[in-house]
Amino acid sequence: MSAPPAASADPDAFPYRLIATDLDGTLLRSDDTVSERTRAALDAATARGAAHIVVTGRAVPWTKQILANLGHRGLAVCAQGAQVYDAGSGRLLTSVTLDRRVAEQALAQLEKEVGTVAVAASRDGLDGEVLAGPGYRVHDGPLPYIPFDDRETIWRQPLNKIYIQHSQLDDDELAKAARAAVGELVGVVMAGKGIVELLPLGLSKAKGLALAARRLKVRAAETIAFGDMPNDIPMFAWAGRGVAMENAHEELLAVADEVTASNDEDGIALVLEKLVG
Repeated sequence: MSAPPAASADPDAFPYRLIATDLDGTLLRSDDTVSERTRAALDAATARGAAHIVVTGRAVPWTKQILANLGHRGLAVCAQGAQVYDAGSGRLLTSVTLDRRVAEQALAQLEKEVGTVAVAASRDGLDGEVLAGPGYRVHDGPLPYIPFDDRETIWRQPLNKIYIQHSQLDDDELAKAARAAVGELVGVVMAGKGIVELLPLGLSKAKGLALAARRLKVRAAETIAFGDMPNDIPMFAWAGRGVAMENAHEELLAVADEVTASNDEDGIALVLEKLVG
């Protein structure tokens, strides 16, 4: 268990200076909305001095509208830590791209081990498109994507990550196989159902969150983080306290300091309300 943050000089201040929340499966309910109770709990915490940062695997183009709907005007860490986005000004503050030659090599090496994988790719930038290749199962919903037939298409512009799926291996099996086959070339994360990603080596949500926290002059020990998937493990390791949702993946549950209710049962609000007092 992590140690509590140092006491603030202001007895009315929120116990943590920074609240970091994942989106899917955490802040967002299954219908992609945020409950009024959770909104109110975040408002109460920020009114007492805490900053709220969204930390998501989604790239900025798939995150901007959600932030606008939330009325979020602060920072967001997107694309598994590759992008730090200022929602208030609409500016991309930092961006880390995936070396396309390395990614192409990693895909070829992976397919020698596991056979053909279905591929999608996220292009870099504020308006970078998501491309989906043959056989890639895109999640139902409003997120836009561009289908392609020729894999060479994905190497034509800068990327922040590659998505992979396999017809026989489940998500955990594919992530494990990819780490074994190409873990020395790229980072591999499992970020949700049907979402296994190849990233720049060494990139994580923790790296992006640390950059954003530095801008806010907030230390790791002053941060409470909420998440639900294995890609949140580095963020939990960095933050002063890591809170997993009840619906979280078993790997994240194993390292969490605390487990709260599910994303559909106001798990974030339950924790924040206790801390607000």
